[in-house]
Amino acid sequence: MVEVIQLLINGILLGSILALGAVGATMIFGVLRFAHFAHGDFMAVGAYFALSVVTVFNLPVLAALPVAMAATAGLAVAIDQLVYRRIRRVQPVILLISSFATALVLRSLIQMIWGSSNQVYETGIQLPWRIGPFTLKPDHLLIFLAATGLVVTVHLFLTRTRLGKAMRAMSDNMNLALITGIPADRVIMATWAIGGALAAAAGVFLGMDTRLHPVMGWTLLLPIFAATILGGIGRPYGAIFGGLVIGCAMELSTLIIPGSYKPAVAFAIMVATLVFRPQGIIKGTV
Repeated sequence: MVEVIQLLINGILLGSILALGAVGATMIFGVLRFAHFAHGDFMAVGAYFALSVVTVFNLPVLAALPVAMAATAGLAVAIDQLVYRRIRRVQPVILLISSFATALVLRSLIQMIWGSSNQVYETGIQLPWRIGPFTLKPDHLLIFLAATGLVVTVHLFLTRTRLGKAMRAMSDNMNLALITGIPADRVIMATWAIGGALAAAAGVFLGMDTRLHPVMGWTLLLPIFAATILGGIGRPYGAIFGGLVIGCAMELSTLIIPGSYKPAVAFAIMVATLVFRPQGIIKGTV
């Protein structure tokens, strides 16, 4: 029982990281109807942006987080304006292929600028806290609290601001939203900025929990898409729920299968969702 609870704690941590990535991915799909396969590499780029700030200015990683989020948000908007905007009205498969190409370019740039070896934000051993029979690293609590704060911020943005409500309207019915005068270009840019910022946060938190390497985001792309599909494509609140479920399922699976097979659990859940409930667990719109 103790082992199960410890794995659930680890699963909630992983689920928090997946939820941030999944919210950004599902918002992009909800507004643009576009499955962005470079989203995981946005996570990696954001993590390395934070590494540069930590290295150059000798700041704690959480202090570098806003800079990394802003830089990645700007990069996401720039890529949309330079690449995706020009082919937005073509067949979806063209956008899909271009997102794969973007992912490869970003990964290569990471290797050229920061190198291909593993890196960390801080060296040394972090002593975990012991709470009865359970252990918890201080960074894990920081990651969970920061991820929760970002999720609450996104909720307030979507429900309390005009731009957030416009984003929800475009996700619900784009044609009707355009007829009512919603500024589509502005909403699309905001969607990319938020998606890029959340991806950067997920990448930084993943780097805090493990280490940085150029394919760190790519390895989490399948669980992120699984969380997006499980929660309901285009539904941010469903993505949060899906991320937590996928994270806990992946960690609990180590009770019966080797840890290296954890991504297969996410794949199995994704396939089962597509077969038995393709609309996702959470009903409704954004």
